[in-house]
Amino acid sequence: MEKFISLAHGDGGELSHRLIREIFVDAFGDEKAALFDAAEITLSTKQIAVSTDSFVIKPIFFPGGSIGKLAVAGTVNDLAVSGAKPAFLTCGFVIEEGFPVSDLKKIVADMANEARNTGVTIVAGDTKVVERGSADGVYINTTGIGIYEPEIGCRLGFEEGDAILVTGTIGDHGVAVLAARGELGISAPIDSDCASLNRMLWEVLQQTSGVRIMRDPTRGGLATTLVEIAEDFHVTMKIKETSLPVKPVVHGVCDLLGFDPLYLANEGKAIIIAADSEKDKVLGILRTFPEGKDAVQIGTITGKEKGQLLLETPLGSRRLLTRLTGTMFPRIC
Repeated sequence: MEKFISLAHGDGGELSHRLIREIFVDAFGDEKAALFDAAEITLSTKQIAVSTDSFVIKPIFFPGGSIGKLAVAGTVNDLAVSGAKPAFLTCGFVIEEGFPVSDLKKIVADMANEARNTGVTIVAGDTKVVERGSADGVYINTTGIGIYEPEIGCRLGFEEGDAILVTGTIGDHGVAVLAARGELGISAPIDSDCASLNRMLWEVLQQTSGVRIMRDPTRGGLATTLVEIAEDFHVTMKIKETSLPVKPVVHGVCDLLGFDPLYLANEGKAIIIAADSEKDKVLGILRTFPEGKDAVQIGTITGKEKGQLLLETPLGSRRLLTRLTGTMFPRIC
């Protein structure tokens, strides 16, 4: 295998064949599926969930992960918070001419490892090579299929007093990626929270019956995701600033650069809104997993008259939170 990607790797000929066989098939397996233009998968008659996402993060390797790990975890989490059990993934690569083959192998290995850890199978894929300067290294698209199980899932129907939970500290991914870029001259000893949450969230759904909704607060952060839920379902939420789980290093970077951790991206956290009677059970389950060891309640549903998110400050005053406006920094996932 050559050391760098060339345009010939995307022309469908011998180099394309070797690229697929020596990197993708070797990592993902399923040689039988690679013989055809479509993968044959067996599904039950159950309902399925489908989600697709594209990943353009810069840099492609960062503390705690890579674009490959992120591409699997991101789509797996979208399925998991929807109440489905992730089963299959497809992946599409857009690769820039001159991209190091060694880096591509690392990315694909990260994808294969994350897929194994989450129990999903990568069943189909595609590669395209573009001219030097037409892309920034590599972009990845993944599409995921998940399966809904009868009697297991979220049960919409918000009530006053419902608990708003978050599975861990917020803003870790945003600060880790920003520091890895080295553009602002900051050093932050923190890893991205990039992780697949499907096993943990499935356990919550299996063992409890009071989960109203789950969401993963990625781009736009915790506040933007909560505002979307509040507006979409016409509920008023109140979160307490003193209850927000934020690591000291994230606080420090935000104070230095004027960012708000409520709006920083996360790639390994979930918001769970659950009945008050079930919140302790949900938190107990979450805390048995490494990804949920810092899970806490941050607020409650206070009414159903209008969709809004309120932040209670340490002084007891309240302010209205809105969606993220503008871009804090691009190419975060």
